[in-house]
Amino acid sequence: MEFIRGYALSIWSFLDPLYYMFTRLTYLDRCAGSRGCIFRVRLTRYKGRTITLSDGTVFKKNDVLVKIHLHNVRLLKDMAGITNDFQKMIYLYKKIQTSLPHVADYIEKHHQQGEIKGIIGITLLDRGCKKLGFEPYTIQSHCYRIFKLSALLPISLLSRGGERHFFHAKPQYLMMSKDKLYQRYRQPR
Repeated sequence: MEFIRGYALSIWSFLDPLYYMFTRLTYLDRCAGSRGCIFRVRLTRYKGRTITLSDGTVFKKNDVLVKIHLHNVRLLKDMAGITNDFQKMIYLYKKIQTSLPHVADYIEKHHQQGEIKGIIGITLLDRGCKKLGFEPYTIQSHCYRIFKLSALLPISLLSRGGERHFFHAKPQYLMMSKDKLYQRYRQPR
């Protein structure tokens, strides 16, 4: 099984630059001072239902958000030597926590900063997200949920051999307002 996982990761590493090229993502670790940032980002227009976050920020259809993507290939390579699932979760939590200030910096310097209302990601992993400041919300559209589940299948299988857990998983939005992101993660100037 480990041989197959290594082979699949090699193929994914080869295909990842193509994915990057076609999805208009920006590597935050290529921005000044962002070495080690695990996110790739792009602006998006929100297409889901209206959601009111705990700080009162409302995300409505067509609001401008920064969509965050974990750089999964890099994460999987970095975690290759970690066999304990709990240690993997701690590693991932810390990488996200140290990368969020770079997302705040990206938004603060972006020419559309005034229009950006917050950040959004889609994940199967919601444990620990609230401690990081995210709010999880169920994806309402059945078709979109199935699409995202199929898109997340490879990472799920490669990361934890999650075949038996995968089909019970529910992809969720993780959201955070720009104000909350700044409050928690903005670097002092």
